[in-house]
Amino acid sequence: MRSRLERYFRFKEHNTSWRTEALAGLTTFITMAYIIFVNPAILSETGMPIAAVTIATCMAAGVGSVLMGALANYPLALAPGMGLNAYFTYTVVKGMGVPWPTALGAVFISGALFLLLTLGGIRQKLVEAIPHQLHAAVAGGIGLFIALIGLRNAGIVVPANSTLVGLGNLHAPSTLLAVFGILLIAVLQSFRVQASMLCGVLGTALLGVLCHQVQWHPALVSPMAMRATAFHLDLRGALHINSFEIIFVFLFVDLFDNIGTLVAVTERAGLISADHTIPRLKQIFFADAIATIFGSLAGTSTVTSYVESASGVAAGGRTGVTAITTGLLFFASIAIAPILGAIPSFATAPALILVGALMVASVATIEWNEPRIAIPSFLIILTVPLTYSIATGLSFGIISFAAIELATGRGRRDHWMLYLLAALFCARFIYMRHS
Repeated sequence: MRSRLERYFRFKEHNTSWRTEALAGLTTFITMAYIIFVNPAILSETGMPIAAVTIATCMAAGVGSVLMGALANYPLALAPGMGLNAYFTYTVVKGMGVPWPTALGAVFISGALFLLLTLGGIRQKLVEAIPHQLHAAVAGGIGLFIALIGLRNAGIVVPANSTLVGLGNLHAPSTLLAVFGILLIAVLQSFRVQASMLCGVLGTALLGVLCHQVQWHPALVSPMAMRATAFHLDLRGALHINSFEIIFVFLFVDLFDNIGTLVAVTERAGLISADHTIPRLKQIFFADAIATIFGSLAGTSTVTSYVESASGVAAGGRTGVTAITTGLLFFASIAIAPILGAIPSFATAPALILVGALMVASVATIEWNEPRIAIPSFLIILTVPLTYSIATGLSFGIISFAAIELATGRGRRDHWMLYLLAALFCARFIYMRHS
């Protein structure tokens, strides 16, 4: 049985082992476990019971990650998406006055449309339309994005009115602990310690406990609490409200955030084929669509792939076993959620910063002497972190690449999907201007 599983997950081809994959899955889980607490905190502002959303978050992340690993054999973990949960709460429910069951219905419809687009091969064609020359730029841009999130969580970089961002308080205990974590992981990586990310996170958290910087407020969460949100979605209401805008945003942002994350993680893991295509795309998108549908039924916002998956890849994860391990840990976290609350953001921030550093290395492969590739690549790398949006950064890159191709007479009829994609991105910016 074990050898059969190793063949299915292609252990020999990826030169990996059960231990490596399990450690990678644990590393991914620890860097994204914050969603167990952040997602319910955001969605509870709609009136949804926080205990129910906590269980739904764990279940949706568990189902999505296990499906991704089992069906697509990729080290890509899924969970309710940040940004999309804020849109769900602050724009749709609180801003537009849409009841949360109706908003869940809109999420369900967007997931069903994802599934139809996947079965029809449309999502796969959209990924294939992204020029392979930009793959490294997407990975680099997301690397900077992850690092920026880590620096902010660490308190090293803070918002500033006069200069947009500025240096934080380096005397703050949590910031000093984060700096310690960065140095610890860097030293462990220098010694080629395979579990350097995991050791760094846990070591920093432990030091935080010893320094009395970890606040832990345990609270019991019963699995039965999910009954307050499970199957409470209102599909009829979602179809009768002015739902096109809501469904389109859920669909669009998830689609291109997911594509950006997918390209970046597979590029970093070396899982892109020699012809620059991503194998098993249909299975990847199928898992993503089913996870979103399941999440809406359980009681949470859109489920998408997480850039934190790159931390598992940096720890050696190369197969679906990494994602399955992460998913199983999300299931287990239903019982141990109070313990996970003890892992502070300053402990996970160093892992995000150094994963970002590893991902930025991919920009060395960009043809910087070729303007039609260098300019779109630069725009992606710059705008992903500065706009805090993978989808927006990808938009700038695709639009500029297509415009330069057409303006220099390199446009080809068989690249029609690229130009359609650029037009859709332009339409998105026009819509955003007038909405």
